[in-house]
Order: sequence, then C-alpha cells, then structure tokens
Amino acid sequence: MGKPKFSRKKYETPSHPWKEDRIKAENELIKKYGLKNKREIWKAKTALRKYRGQARELMAKIRGGDPQTKKESDQLLMHLNRMNILPPKSTLDDVLALDTESILSRRLQTLTYLKGLANTPFQARQLISHGHISIGNKKVTIPSYMVTKDEEGEISYISASPLNDVMHPARPRADFKSVPVKKETKPKETEEPKKEKAATEEPKKEEKPEEEKPAEETTTKPVEEPAKPEEKPVEEAAQKEKPEETVEPKKEETKVEKPKVKEKDTKEGEE
Repeated sequence: MGKPKFSRKKYETPSHPWKEDRIKAENELIKKYGLKNKREIWKAKTALRKYRGQARELMAKIRGGDPQTKKESDQLLMHLNRMNILPPKSTLDDVLALDTESILSRRLQTLTYLKGLANTPFQARQLISHGHISIGNKKVTIPSYMVTKDEEGEISYISASPLNDVMHPARPRADFKSVPVKKETKPKETEEPKKEKAATEEPKKEEKPEEEKPAEETTTKPVEEPAKPEEKPVEEAAQKEKPEETVEPKKEETKVEKPKVKEKDTKEGEE
C-alpha cells in the first residue's frame, strides 16, 4: 500500500536508460517547453500511453456492438475534447495519432508563454512558481497543471501582482509575439525543399549527355594524329644512314690505290 503521506509514482521510466536517440529527443523537448527535468516528459508519455491503450482496447471491442464500449469510447473522446487535446467529432483513430507534444502543449507553463505573459517558457515557469499567474480568480503555482478548454481564456496575472503594471521591466513588451510551440508548420516546410531539389536535379541529368559527346570526339582525334608522324622519322633516318655508309669506303679506296701505282711507275722509269 505504501505510506499515505507520499503519493505513488505517476510515471514510468524508460526501459533502457542509455539510448542516444531518445536522450537527444528528450533534451530538445526540455529546451523547447522549458521543463525542469525529464520526469515531466515521462509523465506526459505515461498519460499518452494510457489514452492510446484505452483506445486500442475499445477498438477491439466495439466491433461486437456492445453499448458499454460505445459509451466508454464517447467518454474518452469527450475528455480529450474538454482538455482541447483533440478537436470535436474525432474518432479513436485520432487518439492513436497523438504524440507527446500534444500533451505538453496543454500545460499551464506552455499556455502562459503562448499568451504573451512571459518572454520565454523558462520565465513562465518562474512566474507560475512565484505565484504571479492565476486561472480566473484562483492562483495556480503548478507549472504542469493541465488547462482545460474553458480555462484557457482565463489565464492572467493575479490582481496583487506587480506585473499588472505595463511599465514593469519583467513584463513582455506590447509588440511581443510568442513563437508557436506545436509542430504544425514543419511538414509543409519539408515538402517545399523536396520539390525544389527535384526541379534542380532534372536539368542536371539533361546536361550530362551533352558534355559526354565532345569528350568522345577529343579522345578519338589525338589517337589517329600521332600515328603518322611516327612513321616519317623512321624512314628519313634510314635514308640518311645509307648514303653515309656507301660514300665513305669509296673515297678511301681511291685515295689509297692511286699513290701506290704512281710510285711503281717512277721506280721502273728510273731503272
């Protein structure tokens, strides 16, 4: 049973403590929503897990036509509509499409920032915990308080807070606009660059074959041209070498034989 002084744990921890993708995603949510620690993310995931588990059970039973399952499914959808998590006329399939941010966006801290009562989500948490924010006439000091659809328009500063003064330095400026927290515009932004990339890739494919054709012509021409000049120097060198070999021995024979004949004739004449 546990001690009545201490309430039971209202969240489930991750099955594995060290997963890089999960840790990065949780750190981004902490910065985005100004959370204190990861326990608040685990509480939102546990609440979402209960909604989705109940929806799966009802979807399996509703085929039998039991009136009790229809009543329970209507109650679940009515509760999510009252919390402004789902729009009216939603179905059980819409419950299965919910994510963690759909729960975190309904916290008092997030709505205080979106209404322009704080400059950042972290400042919104500080103002709530210090007792400057009220819902209607009731002061609320719990940043994780889940705001209903009817209470959303009643969030404001308490009457005794000094932030009611327009000139207070901690109060946001009149032209301040809070950045939306939900991920509604991201899928539209991702589709546009994909179309631009496809448009840029198409002309590139058409230009490639045009560049390849002149490359083939340049490769074939230099192969034929150097073949002709290689044959000419070989023939010229052979022609130059032949006359040099034939001319030199003839000149030597004539020079050597003539003086010998003259010496013999002179000796016979003297005798």
